[in-house]
Amino acid sequence: MPILSALQPITHPIFTQHKITVQVKRDDHIHQIISGNKWRKLKYNLRYAKSIGAQGVITFGGCFSNHIHACAFACQQQQLPVIGIIRGEEHNQDNYTLAWAKHWGMQLSFVDRKTYRLRSEDSYLQELQQQYPNHFIIPEGGSNALALTGVAEVMNELKLQSEFDTMITPVGSGGTLAGLIIGDQSQHNLLGIAVLKQQGYLEDEVKALLPPSDNDQQNWRIAHQFHRGGYAKFSAQDAEEIRHFSDIVGIDFEPVYSGKMILALLELIKSGYFPAYHRIVLLHTGGLQGLAGMFERGLLNPAQWPALPVPPVQ
Repeated sequence: MPILSALQPITHPIFTQHKITVQVKRDDHIHQIISGNKWRKLKYNLRYAKSIGAQGVITFGGCFSNHIHACAFACQQQQLPVIGIIRGEEHNQDNYTLAWAKHWGMQLSFVDRKTYRLRSEDSYLQELQQQYPNHFIIPEGGSNALALTGVAEVMNELKLQSEFDTMITPVGSGGTLAGLIIGDQSQHNLLGIAVLKQQGYLEDEVKALLPPSDNDQQNWRIAHQFHRGGYAKFSAQDAEEIRHFSDIVGIDFEPVYSGKMILALLELIKSGYFPAYHRIVLLHTGGLQGLAGMFERGLLNPAQWPALPVPPVQ
C-alpha cells in the first residue's frame, strides 16, 4: 500500500540527555484541510456511504470541531450533502470552523447540550434516520468500525518506514487508539494521552470500538494525568511550552490534542518512564485548524502561532 505520510526524526536536548529516539508520523501533512486522523477516519466512511447509495451524511460535533471542518470539505469533494448536528449556540455559526463548513455546503443544525448527549442513543439516531431517510450517520469524531480500518493503515505504513518500541497518540473519542490497536496486532507498546478528564470512560470507549478478536490485546494503555484540566483546557504556560518545543523541532502542534501529547512526552521522559535507547513514534493527528477558534476567543495570540491551513472565509 502507498505510504501517505512521512516519518520525521526530531531532536531535542531532553531526548539526547535521556538517550531516547523520537520520530513523528506526519499525518498532519496528508491533506491541507482533511488532515491527520480525520482523513483516515473519513476515508472508508464516505466510501461506504457512496457504495450504499446514501443521499447524504449526518454527523456531530462542537462549534470548533476538527471533524466537522474536515467532514464538510470531504463531503463536498465527494458530492455528498451533509448535515452537521452542532453542540452549541447558533451565534457561533460564523466562526472560522463553521463558516468554512457552511461554505463547503454543510447544513448546520444547532442543538442544546441535553439533546447533544443523546448522539449515541439508538432512539435518537432512529429519529434522525426517520427525519433524514437515506442518510448515512457518522458518529462524533468519525469513530466507528469503518474509521478503525483507515486508522489501522498507519501501522501498515510504519512497518515499511522504521522499527520502534512505543507509539504515542492523543486520545479524544478513542477511535484513533482503537484503530492503532487493530493495525498493530500487539507488535509495539501503544500509549494514548487522554485530552479530556474522564478516566475509565475512554478505556470503555476503546474496548467498545474494538472487535472481539482484538479485545484481549494488552499492549496499550491510556495515561490520564496530562489533560491539563479537561478538554480544550490549557494554561498560558502550557501553550508557551508547546510553542517552544515546536520552535526547537520545526513542527507545529496545537494545544488541544497533539500539544498535550508533547507535554506528556516531555514529562514522561524526565520522570524516567522510558528506558535508555527507547524508540518512540508520535502520531501527529493534525487539527491545526482548531487554532482559529482559540484566536477568535483570545486564548492564543495569532502572531505567536502558525498560519491557519486556509484563510478565513471572505
